[in-house]
Amino acid sequence: MVSDAAIATVVFVAVTLSFPCFLYGAWIVIDNDPITWDVLTSHLKFIVTGLALTTIPMLLWMVPRLFEQFQGTALVHAFLGLQAYAMLVFAGTGIVRIFRAKRRHDLYHDYDEDVLLDEIGDENMQFWRRRLRVGVFGYVFFWLLAYLVGVVRYLSRYALLPF
Repeated sequence: MVSDAAIATVVFVAVTLSFPCFLYGAWIVIDNDPITWDVLTSHLKFIVTGLALTTIPMLLWMVPRLFEQFQGTALVHAFLGLQAYAMLVFAGTGIVRIFRAKRRHDLYHDYDEDVLLDEIGDENMQFWRRRLRVGVFGYVFFWLLAYLVGVVRYLSRYALLPF
């Protein structure tokens, strides 16, 4: 049987590797203008990989063990992680509207510099774009906080003498 420490180490490494995926995925979008279909799919490959490296260990190892550790830093870690995913859902509600507007006007394949994103969506396009930015920033913020608490938990339980 594999020890908890070995599994925790694999989870720690997987979640740690997700952050460079998020950073590079963000860099792809920041560094490219216009956002074509190829740029979007490259961006999403890294973001989805980062989400998988975080979400799969969470669902398969962290969540099932949460209720037996329902105290202290485990609760803080779970709360911050839940906030991160809530912000991701919040961002998703914006990106869906933006994606639909750009797709409806074929701006992923046939980009027209004269067409502004605010002009092709409904009257709430600024709202959806702001919602996407706030959601992504919130996800990264809460993800980092949850990660730091997770590092403290990992070190205190498996790598150092427990506090």
